Amino acid sequence: MADPTNAQPVPLLEPRDGVPDVITTPDALSRYAERLAGANGPVAVDAERASGFRYGQRAYLVQLRRDGAGTALVDPVAFSELTPLAEALNGTEWVLHAASQDLPGLAEIGLQPARVFDTELAGLLLGRDRVGLGAMVASELGLSLAKEHSAADWSTRPLPQAWLRYAALDVEVLVALRDVLEAELRTAGKWTWAEQEFEAIRLAPPPPPRVDPWRRTSGISRLREARRLAIARELWYARDTLAQERDISPGRVLPDRAILAAADAAPRAIDALGRLPEFSGRGTRARLGYWWRAVETALALPESELPPRRPPGNDGPPNPRSWAPRFPEAAERLRAVRARMRALALEVGTPQENLLSPDLQRRLAWEPPAQSDAAGVGGALQAGGARPWQVELVSQPLAIAITDPGSVPDDTPAADS
Repeated sequence: MADPTNAQPVPLLEPRDGVPDVITTPDALSRYAERLAGANGPVAVDAERASGFRYGQRAYLVQLRRDGAGTALVDPVAFSELTPLAEALNGTEWVLHAASQDLPGLAEIGLQPARVFDTELAGLLLGRDRVGLGAMVASELGLSLAKEHSAADWSTRPLPQAWLRYAALDVEVLVALRDVLEAELRTAGKWTWAEQEFEAIRLAPPPPPRVDPWRRTSGISRLREARRLAIARELWYARDTLAQERDISPGRVLPDRAILAAADAAPRAIDALGRLPEFSGRGTRARLGYWWRAVETALALPESELPPRRPPGNDGPPNPRSWAPRFPEAAERLRAVRARMRALALEVGTPQENLLSPDLQRRLAWEPPAQSDAAGVGGALQAGGARPWQVELVSQPLAIAITDPGSVPDDTPAADS
């Protein structure tokens, strides 16, 4: 860790080798891939997306740095495939920050790691309060890393030089940060934890499709009638289709507030829809007929095809807020489970959600295993996806919590996980 007496981190303003040209040709890609394959050590990897501007999470710039190969800025849009790069990376350890954000987009362009080191997750395991890349570079290396272009539209072409400098700096110190964090994890006895967590991130499957994704529309909870929910649903799917076709972020095609306004008003004619202020913009009015067809579809649905007010249930337990009056024994087990996890988190210096996911905590309290000793609890946690280090650490305390919750004091109140 950086010297705590050094109050002001040193600004990191320029990459040590300068800002490289963006790789956009097969020859340039092959030359860098050859240098990359011939170098040693971990590879710092980052990807820039255009969230909020484009549809999906596609990578629009890939940054790499390896000792002996230097830094590369690769434009994946310029290539139909990145085979030379994938081959050069084969068998290497990738160092990423918040790996779960970048790995899916990198996999889409054919880049998948053999090993991963996630500097954000390492910071969480070490109990750091601030785990953003800028904060960790400052606390661990004593350097100040600007983050002013993190939310930029990286689909822009050509990319401004200031953005490219920012992108190159993002991988400039990742390997040095990795080495400091590994040493701290080993000293804290958490290196095995980290190895298992990194591998879990690397092997994580894509998330399953959301059930009723339209229910995530901001403010939709205020809609009480099924017909109005149907209007919101049809507009959401119409927007999503158009956004995907145009490769534009859905919120830029039609804001959530417009969907909610139309659902609230439930207009009976296209003119009434057009009079809503949220549909008065030039782009929105140009497609007023398109939006009206979605509303019209919802208005014509028979009662049997209207969406239920509440989302369909999942395979998990009900919301814990309902447990106390209806399921008091489960509520007491959950209180004890959370209390034991909070105490354990304080003891080992790692957030409790990293010691065991809140979902597994709820499931264990809701439906304890038939064999409720440490072995039975461990088996249930392992079946639920807990890593071996987690099973070893929490099984015994949680076995006590679910078999004798009254013996577990309620130390400090905590919000529902």
